[in-house]
Amino acid sequence: MNFRAAVTSLFVLISLCAGAQAQDIEAGKKKAEACVACHGASGNSASGMFPTLAGQNARYLYLQLKDYKEGRRKNPMMTAVAGALEKQDMHDLAAYFASQKQERTGFKAEPERIKAGAAKAEESLCAMCHMGGMSGQNEIPRLAGQHPDYVMTQLKNFKARERTNDAGNMTSLAQTLSEEDITNLAHWISSLY
Repeated sequence: MNFRAAVTSLFVLISLCAGAQAQDIEAGKKKAEACVACHGASGNSASGMFPTLAGQNARYLYLQLKDYKEGRRKNPMMTAVAGALEKQDMHDLAAYFASQKQERTGFKAEPERIKAGAAKAEESLCAMCHMGGMSGQNEIPRLAGQHPDYVMTQLKNFKARERTNDAGNMTSLAQTLSEEDITNLAHWISSLY
């Protein structure tokens, strides 16, 4: 084996080891036992008050926990929970919830609202960040199939500047949305899987 191949192999091995250490799904599953009361078994929330975490992007989940811990995102319960977490705990929880299968919420979206929400999403260029099908990427959340009540609450919070951990993108966009737009977007997003 030549020197270059040996160095490349070493970097690959280090990367694999670092990745394994950074995210432990089984450890996350055990740590997630405290999350079930609000976020449901396997991260599938039964209530629109709480987001479904199953199938969410791990990077996004980690960053949200970090934002709660550091005060950039505010919620009394989540701030307390995240305040007790170490960095490894956040990585493990994020990996666990990202590995779970998202289930349908059971919400029956209205066809007219789905159509209007899709049109508003296209006009607002939502797919530029959230990707096609609202599947999300990296630190941009997966929205597809999320509870409509949760989506409406978050959009209203961005509009009211009560949620500000978005680097300004969602806050700016939310200023252009009417109440009707918010409801239509929530119906459309909840209909996606």
